[in-house]
This record gives sequence, C-alpha cells and structure tokens, in this order.
Amino acid sequence: MLNLSNNAQFPALRMRRMRKDAFSRAMMRENVLTPSDLIYPVFIQEGSNQREKISSMPGVERLSIDELLSVAEECVALSIPVMALFPVISNALKTPDGIEATNPDGLIPRAVRELKKRFPELGIMTDAALDPYTSHGQDGVINAAGYVLNDETCHLLVRQALTQAAAGVDIVAPSDMMDGRIGAIRNALETHHFIHTRIMAYSAKYASAFYGPFRDAVGSAVNLGKSDKATYQIDPANSDEALREVGLDLAEGADMVMVKPGMPYLDIVRRVKDEFKVPTFAYQVSGEYAMLKAAAQNGWLDHDKVMMESMIAFKRAGADGVLTYFALDIARRLQLG
Repeated sequence: MLNLSNNAQFPALRMRRMRKDAFSRAMMRENVLTPSDLIYPVFIQEGSNQREKISSMPGVERLSIDELLSVAEECVALSIPVMALFPVISNALKTPDGIEATNPDGLIPRAVRELKKRFPELGIMTDAALDPYTSHGQDGVINAAGYVLNDETCHLLVRQALTQAAAGVDIVAPSDMMDGRIGAIRNALETHHFIHTRIMAYSAKYASAFYGPFRDAVGSAVNLGKSDKATYQIDPANSDEALREVGLDLAEGADMVMVKPGMPYLDIVRRVKDEFKVPTFAYQVSGEYAMLKAAAQNGWLDHDKVMMESMIAFKRAGADGVLTYFALDIARRLQLG
C-alpha cells in the first residue's frame, strides 16, 4: 500500500498536482490580498485646482484640497479603507521648531475637516512628525550642534497630535522615533477625551536610503542637506533593537505598529508579528515604489505583476496592511478580478 502520511514521497506525493489548474491553486492559496489591506498615502499642498507631478515618483502628485476630494471619492468607491495625508508646506512657514505643525487652521487640519465632512466613512491617518515643518528638515527641535532634542520635540508632537485629533483624524501616526512620544500622546489624547483616536506607531523606522523621493515630495530634502537621521532612526543592521522599540510603543499605548521601509525589512515584519501578535503594518516607501516604476517604464519588469507580487510578499511576511503609493492601481486590479 502507498504511504499517504505526511512523510509521503514521490510518486505518492506530487507537489505539482495541486498547481496544475487555477482552481486548485486557489484552493490552497495561503494569503489573499483585498482592498482592506491598503492605505493610500497622499501629498497635499495649498491652493486650488492644483496637481503637481513629482518627478522621482511617477504617477504621484501633490494635490490641493479640492483635488484631494476626488481622490478620496475614488478610495471610497474602491473600498480602500484609509487615506494617509502628508503636507507640502511653504518655506515661508518653516521654522527651526516646526511650530506650524500645531496650527489648528493649518493645511492638514483643514484637509481633514473637509474629508470627514464629505466622506465620514473613509479613515484618515495623519503623520505626527515635524520634518515637513522645520527649516532644517529634521524630525524635531535641534540644539546648536544640530542634535535633535528628544523631550522638547515630544512636547510639540503632543500639540500636533491634539490639533490633528481635534480636526477629526481617525489615526495619528507618530513617525519621528523620539523616545516616550507614544505614551505622551496617548496620555494627552485621553486627557482631552479623544479616547477613540487610534495610534499607529512608526515603531521600527530605519535610517534608510529608500526615503529619498518622499523627501523630494514634501520638500524636506533641500532643508536636510547632507545631514542624516541616524541619531533617532534604527540602524539597518539591527533587528533585536526593532523588537525593543515595538514593545515599548505597545506598552505606552500604541494600537498598531509599523515597519518602515517595507520589502527590504520583511524579516522585521515577520519577527514583529510572531513576537507580539498585534496589528502590524508596513510602508512600501517612496524608494521602493520609484524602483519598480522605473524598471517597468524601461521595460525590464511587468508593472502590474511585480506590483501585485510585492503586496503578496507583505502579506506572507505577516503584515495586516500596507501603506503603498500603488493603492489605487492595486484596488482597480482587484476590482477587475
């Protein structure tokens, strides 16, 4: 008799048998991508009827609030649950302390109010960080030597998060990597009765070279110059350190955690999911997006196939969702079946 146990060998066990037809491949598919897995990052700017292309991110634009509304409408139609907003601020408003981030009538609060008024069912996530607002491009307040000051920065981040929550934001996402900022923001939200405002902590954010196009998009690259963010973002060589950061943020009140960048750090996504079993997200960052776009434009890769394969890689690694500039394209593909 054939041995049909788990130790069965060829020819009793032919692994290709289940791969022969589409129906049987679907039957054993371990990970499935849906629009609910997507968060769409969008860059917004002042003005009206404004759509400004970003050269280093083909297909991505800076949008004025009125143009943002049509994109939000498409997100709702495609069942994308969350839109993440990133501001492009005039240099005239940038200061060493980034105080414009706390302005209740600033670009982000106005955009949030318009979005929630028109599309209350669409989740809105906002970045809690000062780099789009600082004249030096760092994520916080700096001293005379250019070192980012932790506690002084946390104070401003709390004010920024409260401003965003008051505007109606659903998810505040601190991306600054300051120590203790999750606890400070959570305490402030509770004290001001924003008990339903969720926190997605950029807990494992690495000092990566893959952020370049994003910094072009928000206009912080020129301000940052040749400086780096190695004194607060994680060394790409480290893995255990990321788990310590995640554990601390969860203990301080984070509802969800994020790993950034995405595909080069899928090992971190898997370790975080296995260790903590909490909602875990990844950011397919601007450099990852730009690489795939450039390769597709040159005919070296099939655009849609690598786009969808990259998403399945995130899911397979344990990500509950992905922030990706491909979100609209992916949702359209999924809608086609």
